[in-house]
Amino acid sequence: MTMLPPDALADRLKSGLLSFPVTHFDADLQFDEPRYREHLAWQSSFDVAGLFAAGGTGEGFSLTPAEIDRVVRVAVDEVADRVPVIAPATGGTAVSIAQAQAAQAAGASGLLLFPPYLTEASQAGLIEHVSAVCRATDLGVIVYSRANAVLSDSTVAALADRNPNLIGLKDGVGDIEQMTRTYAKVGDRLIYVGGLPTAETFALPLLQLGVSTYSSALYNFLPEFALRFYAAVRAQDRTAVYGMLSDFVLPYLDIRDRARGYAVSIVKAGLTAAGRDGGRVRPPLTDLTEAELAELTTLVQKVA
Repeated sequence: MTMLPPDALADRLKSGLLSFPVTHFDADLQFDEPRYREHLAWQSSFDVAGLFAAGGTGEGFSLTPAEIDRVVRVAVDEVADRVPVIAPATGGTAVSIAQAQAAQAAGASGLLLFPPYLTEASQAGLIEHVSAVCRATDLGVIVYSRANAVLSDSTVAALADRNPNLIGLKDGVGDIEQMTRTYAKVGDRLIYVGGLPTAETFALPLLQLGVSTYSSALYNFLPEFALRFYAAVRAQDRTAVYGMLSDFVLPYLDIRDRARGYAVSIVKAGLTAAGRDGGRVRPPLTDLTEAELAELTTLVQKVA
């Protein structure tokens, strides 16, 4: 399933739920390949449409370029025969290009282009940045609109016209007017991926704006629950969606919102709560307290 043509990759990704597997570390906070492989094998045993290696939930921001390459290669080796592996491209243009080319060499199915590091940029500059990365690879590219790289509808339209291998927009902003403008202008030329944390909270209303799928952090530790939730969203079953929001997602968000960075930390804690040992996060993130982990464990057991 590696090296899918961009249009085939787009069709596959928009057909189901997506997720960002966590990256496991050992006691010394070094990449723990055996546990990561075990996690990927478990994640790929369910009906997931794509897995994003070394992404946000995978703490890609805390990995070295060499570690990112290794994580991507391990993911490709472990699951790419069953599930598309989407690799990250991060940082400035030169670094993103190098990572895009490394991802293609590693056999990844596609690329998620994250915002450039630290600096602000104009829409014209972002067009050049995204286009340069698209030109550097044959992989299908999804661009992540958030933080210092929020793309206007006109920018998305220009990028779609200029770059045939740009297949998707991942929205990390949740601006209803901008998404409406973007879909009205670009339509089904791109796929639209929900990228707000926690995506389930926004999935039903965003479906009306053309956002047909989203990346689920919950899938890491409650894959069956996450898939039930996604099916309810696609069926527009409001009763089921709001029932699951009330039973689990909203209480989960109450814990997540207690500290900055918990959007990632709570996912590893969720794995531990589910009996699968998610391990620790790397600094500058912090782990949940023991009391918070106990609270989360009780919540997970209610819906597992």
